[in-house]
Amino acid sequence: QVQLVESGGGLVQAGGSLRLSCAASGRTFGSNTMGWFRQAPGKEREFVAAISWNGRTYYRDSVKGRFTISRDNTKNAVYLQMNRLKPEDTAIYYCAAGPNSAVCYPFDDNYDSWGQGTQVIVSS
Repeated sequence: QVQLVESGGGLVQAGGSLRLSCAASGRTFGSNTMGWFRQAPGKEREFVAAISWNGRTYYRDSVKGRFTISRDNTKNAVYLQMNRLKPEDTAIYYCAAGPNSAVCYPFDDNYDSWGQGTQVIVSS
């Protein structure tokens, strides 16, 4: 059974940093596009970042220059380094696995495996 498990969330002051990790099990995801999404209270889930199997990345505008997505295929893991965090980054962050592709999909319909999420709270 495919499983994605996120970790690394927590409470941080504005301007601080967090590094989220996503550990995949059940099968290897080295050829899959991997993505991070988030959902704030009362809002719809939104795309944050994606990385293709060959390292191509894509970010939503509001996190460009602050967040970095990366992957380690030897560990079947994906990471999201979040710097200069803002209160509006507060959300539950989800890791997702998409198709075998070099395309960084920004739509959650393109992803078929999801983790349970990790909470990120940024205080002002």
